[in-house]
Amino acid sequence: MQQHPSAVMTGWKIKGCTVADAAALARNNMAAFWEDPTWILVWPNDITLDFLIEQSTKRQARNLLRSRDDTRHQKAVDPATGAVVGYVRWILPPGHVTAVGGGPMWAEVQVPDVEEEERKHHEQLAASAWWNPREDMDELDVKNNLVKQRILAEKPYISLEYLAVHPEHQGKGIASALVDSGIQYAEKFGLPIFVLAFKAARGIYERLGFKEVDRVIQDDTKYGGQGEYGAYFMVYDVSPKPDEP
Repeated sequence: MQQHPSAVMTGWKIKGCTVADAAALARNNMAAFWEDPTWILVWPNDITLDFLIEQSTKRQARNLLRSRDDTRHQKAVDPATGAVVGYVRWILPPGHVTAVGGGPMWAEVQVPDVEEEERKHHEQLAASAWWNPREDMDELDVKNNLVKQRILAEKPYISLEYLAVHPEHQGKGIASALVDSGIQYAEKFGLPIFVLAFKAARGIYERLGFKEVDRVIQDDTKYGGQGEYGAYFMVYDVSPKPDEP
């Protein structure tokens, strides 16, 4: 078992998410990525952060309920205010979603299901949202996806799919606390973690023990970018535990 940093801040409460967190997650996630120089390019120049938060709020509950079998969601909560200040999404690998007793793996961070009527409401609300990012920039992700697929085909990985910390709370150990929660789970069950990291978060993963196994650097100037769109493919290795499900 690797020794990951023990200096992760413990003041933040790391909890599972529910559909009631939709508005709070929209505020956190849109604000976090609003400051990313590449992500902001996918939106029209006249789009405001408040508008994106409003539209994302309509989509969040539907997104939380999607792919419940293998998807796990966690939020970081400020214990003093109760505010959501960070979020992470994990994807469990095939063959590792159901426990020996038949229940879900990592059940404590699986979003609770809702009745069919409520689910339909969330689907309709999501469909009413304006969500129209530029599609021409998708070609930047073609090479990244090929490398990602190759690595994930090598063996089962827990995938860290999304990590966002509100700008007002960055640099306080929240991202590390969220990732460390997944590391603890991964070590318990002997499953390595894979993440496709970008420049802003790469240092966090390195400090927590992730190793870079590949990278793709592309020129994004034709889309209005700063010239370097870097994707870093990183893995946190653990000792396998064949007796675990």
